[in-house]
Amino acid sequence: MRSKLLFSFVLVILLPVLTLGILGPYISARTIENETTSHTVQLIRQVTRNIESTVRNTESIISIVDANPDVQAFMAFRGSALPFSPQAQAATRQLLRSISDAHPEIAGILIVSADNRSLSNEIQPITRDPLTEESWYRKAIDNQGTVQLLPRPIGRNLRSIHEYSADEVVSIVKAVVDPGSHQVQGVVLIDMRLKIMEEILGDMTVGLGGFLFIVAPGGAIVYTPVNPIVYRVRDEWLDTPRTSVVRRIKGAYYQIVSQGSDYTQWKTVGVFPLNEIMSQVSTIRYYSVIIAVITVLVALIVAVFFSNGIARPVIELRSLMKEAEEGNLAVRFDGRQEDEIGHLGKSFNAMIEEVQKLIALVYREQQSKREAELRTLQEQIKPHFLYNTLDTIQWMAQEHGAQDIVQIVGALTSLFRIALSRGKEMIPITDEMEHVRSYLIIQKARYEDKFDFTLSTDEEALSCMVLKLTVQPLVENAIYHGIKERRGHGSIQVEALRRDGMLVLRVSDDGVGMTPAKLEEVRALLTVAHPHGEGLEGYGIHNVHERIRLSFGTQYGLRFDSAPGRGTTVEILHPLVMSQELSASPKGSRLPPEG
Repeated sequence: MRSKLLFSFVLVILLPVLTLGILGPYISARTIENETTSHTVQLIRQVTRNIESTVRNTESIISIVDANPDVQAFMAFRGSALPFSPQAQAATRQLLRSISDAHPEIAGILIVSADNRSLSNEIQPITRDPLTEESWYRKAIDNQGTVQLLPRPIGRNLRSIHEYSADEVVSIVKAVVDPGSHQVQGVVLIDMRLKIMEEILGDMTVGLGGFLFIVAPGGAIVYTPVNPIVYRVRDEWLDTPRTSVVRRIKGAYYQIVSQGSDYTQWKTVGVFPLNEIMSQVSTIRYYSVIIAVITVLVALIVAVFFSNGIARPVIELRSLMKEAEEGNLAVRFDGRQEDEIGHLGKSFNAMIEEVQKLIALVYREQQSKREAELRTLQEQIKPHFLYNTLDTIQWMAQEHGAQDIVQIVGALTSLFRIALSRGKEMIPITDEMEHVRSYLIIQKARYEDKFDFTLSTDEEALSCMVLKLTVQPLVENAIYHGIKERRGHGSIQVEALRRDGMLVLRVSDDGVGMTPAKLEEVRALLTVAHPHGEGLEGYGIHNVHERIRLSFGTQYGLRFDSAPGRGTTVEILHPLVMSQELSASPKGSRLPPEG
């Protein structure tokens, strides 16, 4: 659309020039020269704005890249407790691929962290020399907050899978700064094809036989068409305060018009010969009337043609958006043009597809949550008559002095009572710890002196509520896969505390532990939607993890740490859910050590 509007603008500018040509022979060569110079200045300004717009768009792309959470994680990897996962790396590469596909003018995108790690789909280092010592990297670091333009970046320690030369691109670099610490985290580099300069300047003509070219500070030429005159334009001619000068080149006089950009620091220069303008004065006098009539007719026809061409896809897109507002998400824009309207139509299609994906995702999450709730309800023991039976057994055992049976039956009764909790999903942390204590009493009696256990709850956590039956599966996992497999006596510790604005439930054992491969397998299983395998059924670790994430968000869930011979520690990250009843009551003491 920009090219169409620019073409229409050129036609509109030519009309008054031609009109002046038919007013009489008093229009002198000086007037034509002034008009041509004015026209060139306007073209240069338009070219400068277009180039600035292109660079600003590229800077916006850099901002999108460095604002991406996966890119931020990659930049901050050296100071992070969590690894930069292959999934995050794949998502980052997909982001870069999507940007490159959406912007053909981009030849490649490279992300370099402050510790010399790089990530790109197209650009790779040639040698192992640190990229952080490259001149383009240092220039970005020394000019934080602004983009730096490097025309024809020769001598870089980089190569591209597209095998383009340094004469075919302009490198745009910008430092990524942590807004909190104000420390440089790395640099984003984008190679922009010079072909886009050719597209901007291709349809623009300056006078008769003139041309436009772009030069960077220091005299480096950014882009120029094939023309022998351009290399005879001296740098000092462009450094004068005036925007227009006349100089003699190869026996002919040329008008040189230049204008710099405060944003890019580049100069757009227009050069056209004056002798060709003078030779056309007499011809214009004879044919001005005919040309004026033909120009007006052509201008009208072209104006109608382009107006319809621009308005038609806009009207079509507006109609499709109306249908989408009414709920029809099957509509798609079928425009084939590669202008702003075409890109807008593609963005509209992408938005509709994303909305459909989000609707499907919400549906699946809700369905998964309902299934998890159903599995939880199915595992609850409902026959309340067991209470009466267990009370009778406890009474009979007490009559016979069997205190060990009294203790186990009492623990089993407490286990069933808290498991039911009258159908409540959230219970006080004290009830959850009591449920774990009852379970450990029963298991300790079963395994005799195989292990001891301790339970503790910080006073700050006593007023918190927690999802029911979240700790017991982890304790069971510690017994069966940690303590049971080790030789000799073991111990299990269960703690509840507040940390970093969250409730943390920690289960630690000194069992056999896990190998690094097994630990990675367990962590990977937590990301699977419907896992199968030992230890992941019923109230298994995956069920606990999914219940917490579905109820409170993906920032919560389980965190595993283990080493062979050192045991395993599992932390449950749970949001702070306060109980008004518990908060109003006096704070109790920690649960005493058991076993």
